Amino acid sequence: MIRVEGISKSFAGQPVLRDLSFDVPDGRITALLGANGAGKTSCLRIVCGLLGAERGQVLVGGLDPALDPQGVRRQLGVVGDREGLYERLTVAEYLDIFARMQGLSGSQLTQALESICEELELHALWQRRMGGFSQGERMKVSLARALVHRPQHLILDEPTRGLDVLAVRLLRRTLLRLRAAGTAILFSSHVMPEVAELSDRVLVMSQGRIVGRGTPEELLQQTGCNSLEDSFVALAYGERPPQAEEVLV
Repeated sequence: MIRVEGISKSFAGQPVLRDLSFDVPDGRITALLGANGAGKTSCLRIVCGLLGAERGQVLVGGLDPALDPQGVRRQLGVVGDREGLYERLTVAEYLDIFARMQGLSGSQLTQALESICEELELHALWQRRMGGFSQGERMKVSLARALVHRPQHLILDEPTRGLDVLAVRLLRRTLLRLRAAGTAILFSSHVMPEVAELSDRVLVMSQGRIVGRGTPEELLQQTGCNSLEDSFVALAYGERPPQAEEVLV
């Protein structure tokens, strides 16, 4: 489980996160929704240990990334808003480096690389250098890097941005398989159909706070809306969507 307890963060005196608290249970997919500037990426970076909170605490599998960053990295996979691919390396070379950084070696390393190649359908890319890869190919490699060490927790920041249909379908299948295996998954997105289809729970952020939480169906009931997009707008912006009779007038 990932637990966020009362974290706050400011940049240049401007609050970005304000007393933020939520849980990401094992075996569940939790979506983080919010407009640009709502604080989603800052929140994810604090969970990953890439950014420090001014107040509050984060626990990833019971470990605090501020106190035990190495321990957290061993049980956390991250697909961030920056890919960080080394374009002169082949996919095999790149994943070998990151697997070794997670402590894998010998037969364990070989098995991990073979498994991730099979699961993410990387055979055609395996010995290719990554310069010139398409957005979908780059996503597959980023996801492989995040999963090669079999983490219990997975963080994704807008993972479907710029992807084609086949790449989105592969990502969706992978997330559902990981959920069934008990992985705690937290992802941010602007794509409402994707959130509605994948999420067990949705957290709506606005101005650094959680302003709505629940299953997609619970958010519809709370707001009296007919779509998750309308529910998000109502919660994040306080705007009531027009009713059908008003649209027809």
